[in-house]
Amino acid sequence: MPRYRVAVIGHTGRGNYGHGLDTVWSAMPDCEVVGVSDPHEGGRKAAMSRLKTLRGLASAEQLLDEVKPDIVAICPRWLDQHRDLVLMAARRGVHIYMEKPMCRTLAEADEMVKACEAKNVKLAIAHQTRYSPILQVLRDLIDDGKIGEVLELRGRGKEDRRGGGEDLWVLGSHIMNLMHYFAGQPKWCFARVWQDGKPVVKSDVVEGNEGIGALAGDHLSAMYGYDDGPTGYFGSKRNAAGGRFGLQIFGSKGVIDLTTGFLPKTSVLFEPTWAPGRSKGRWVAVSSNGVGKPETLKDPSHRAGNVAACRDLIDAIEQDRHPEASVYEARSTVEMIAAVFESHRLNAPAPMPLKSRVNPLTLQT
Repeated sequence: MPRYRVAVIGHTGRGNYGHGLDTVWSAMPDCEVVGVSDPHEGGRKAAMSRLKTLRGLASAEQLLDEVKPDIVAICPRWLDQHRDLVLMAARRGVHIYMEKPMCRTLAEADEMVKACEAKNVKLAIAHQTRYSPILQVLRDLIDDGKIGEVLELRGRGKEDRRGGGEDLWVLGSHIMNLMHYFAGQPKWCFARVWQDGKPVVKSDVVEGNEGIGALAGDHLSAMYGYDDGPTGYFGSKRNAAGGRFGLQIFGSKGVIDLTTGFLPKTSVLFEPTWAPGRSKGRWVAVSSNGVGKPETLKDPSHRAGNVAACRDLIDAIEQDRHPEASVYEARSTVEMIAAVFESHRLNAPAPMPLKSRVNPLTLQT
């Protein structure tokens, strides 16, 4: 019998139901969807049919009060709803699985962390790569010194029509989360943001898509510094052909290359003299079973990633620990993004943690 009652919150036309955060629960035998909320009547009815639940309401707050769930799936991709929905759930002691990114500002993130702490609520963010078993293989390679001392981490966004600021928020959040996993919390960020080849100024700031808030830039470049040596880099330029979306980790003895997703395409080059045109070694594929071993997991889909994330969330609830991609990691991702715009505003490295908790572009001169 299901042990966990799950409420699903969507918003058709304003982020919908994310990347399968609504349907994952059918693959969780100890969970049962007991209701759905969606202000859009047609979307709500479709979700009720899809999720096989008889309870559907326009109001998320009313749903939480009436069905009293153990877990809520906050599905919309649009950021402007996340803070209010998390506070609503956390204050009722309801654990949370939520679409990324976490929220629009560090002030919102701080409120969300405080609300979760007050009721010991576990919040898991849907950074699917963080739940991949391949990450532990890579962590072991690094910890065992197989690629030597970590020197650099280099990430790029998808660099499609969203390239620049929007790419940093929507896709770059995955890369920021991975950089945090492998290197920890950066101590400073130095970045520049451009629009049409010129440094961003106040007149370039617009209201971003998908509820992002103040946004600017079609091109950006950021550098992050860490106490123990490595330097992190992230860049994105609009319509720059793409294909580089992912993260590379450069060590003194080799390089790791990985994309994103539950089973990201991953390979390693064991070559101390790595350099384009000079490396003599060959790239070796990495699977969840190890280096050069075939992958035995067959499902690389969002659904498989969501199942892993939700299973980890339930384990975190039962073991009273933080989920792998917790509310704290989610806040760190928002801070790494905000630091790009804060450094640009200051025209100097921005010390981290950031003192300012508002969107730096609202202070842009």
